[in-house]
Parts: sequence; C-alpha cells; structure tokens
Amino acid sequence: MNAPKTWLTASLLAGRRWLQPQTPGPVAAPVRHHVAGLVPIRVLGASYRERIRAHLQGLVTADRYLRFGYAASDAQIDAYVDKLDFDRDEIFGIYNRRLELIALAHLAYGDAGAQPRSAEFGVSVVPKARGRGYGARLFARAAVHARNAGIGQLVIQALSENSAMLRIARKAGATVHRDGPEAEAYLALPPATIDSRVLQWWEAHIGETDYRLKRDSKRFWDWVGGAQEVRRAVRTGRRPTGR
Repeated sequence: MNAPKTWLTASLLAGRRWLQPQTPGPVAAPVRHHVAGLVPIRVLGASYRERIRAHLQGLVTADRYLRFGYAASDAQIDAYVDKLDFDRDEIFGIYNRRLELIALAHLAYGDAGAQPRSAEFGVSVVPKARGRGYGARLFARAAVHARNAGIGQLVIQALSENSAMLRIARKAGATVHRDGPEAEAYLALPPATIDSRVLQWWEAHIGETDYRLKRDSKRFWDWVGGAQEVRRAVRTGRRPTGR
C-alpha cells in the first residue's frame, strides 16, 4: 500500500505552516484551491458538543437552510445538537491551525434490522473554508467508516438547489433522484476489507496527530504573544492585560 507514504508526505508539507506566527490584522484574500492528498479529519466525541453547536449556530440562514433543509433557528440547532448520539453515530470535524472547527459531518446510522442497512450523511463547511474539497473528503471518510460498520448504502437527503452536495454524491458514484425541491442520493458500499480497515485506522491516527500538533502550536504562540505583551508593558510602564 502506497497510501500511508503519500499521506505522510502531504501531512508534513501541510504542517510547515503550523509553527509560523499567527499574525492578526488584515490579510490578503485566500486563494481557493482543491486539496490534493491528505486532509486530516478528526472523529469528535461528546466532549466536543459545544464546539459542534457553535459551528452550526455560526452558519448564516441560507447555509442552515441547505444543511437542514429548512432555516433552522438557534433553538432548533440546540435540540439537534443535544440529541446527537456519539455512541451510535459518527461525527467528523476538520480544524484549521487556530483550532476553529471549519467543517463538520454527521454520519447517522439507520436501523440495524433494515436490509440493506443504511446511514445518512450531512455536512457543513464555513464560508472561508469552501472551495477546498473538504465536503468531498468528509464524504469519503464517512463512506469508509460506514462500510467497515457493515453499512450497505450511504444516503444523502438534500434540497435540489444544493448543487455542491449533489455534485459530491455524483462524483462518488451515487445515484441521485430528484422530486421537486428535494433530492436523494444513494451510494452502494462494498463490504469491508483489510485495506478499508487499515485506511480507517490510518486516517484516525493522522487526524489525532494533526490536532495535537495544531493544539500545541497554538499554545506556544499564545504563550509567545503573552510574553511579548508583558515585555511591551514593562517597557512602557503599563500593566499587562493578561491572557
């Protein structure tokens, strides 16, 4: 298998920016590009419920409409997040180097007695992180987890106008059915193999390593920023604000 070597190389290249200072203030508009190679994705547990809530409630009305099929209010998002079953379902997240949750996916497993057993996929990406292929990578990650869990079919329920989500499904080989304003996509999944199980383990390992590196980098630069503030305060004779 050449995948681990390719992903490790991509991870090292992507990590070159982790230890660069996070300078505040205006910056140039980001160049949108499609990610080729590794996108570290982390499995989120119940301890991340509040970060999930903040991510979803940070979506504007139009984005909530596409994600949930209706313009979900904060109260409705609260109810959705409170009911998330982290023991049954899978929640995946992508973080930037400031530890902001910029992309989120929910893989909801269906009834264990149904044949074929299915799982439903939903995803949201913050505006500043779009155009980088994160939705497609989260879909691919969810598909691997689903097939390894014995799921035979991945389902996407979306609005017909949600062209980005339907494009992801079609590119993955899903069959899309439209019914007026609503659409459903179905992707048949093959049985689990040794390769798919190794792939799941490897991606989980990369996701955890990436998160820890970003966390430690942020702590370091927060400390540097605090030390610089104290130094400036001493020079000017004022009191540091503290962190």
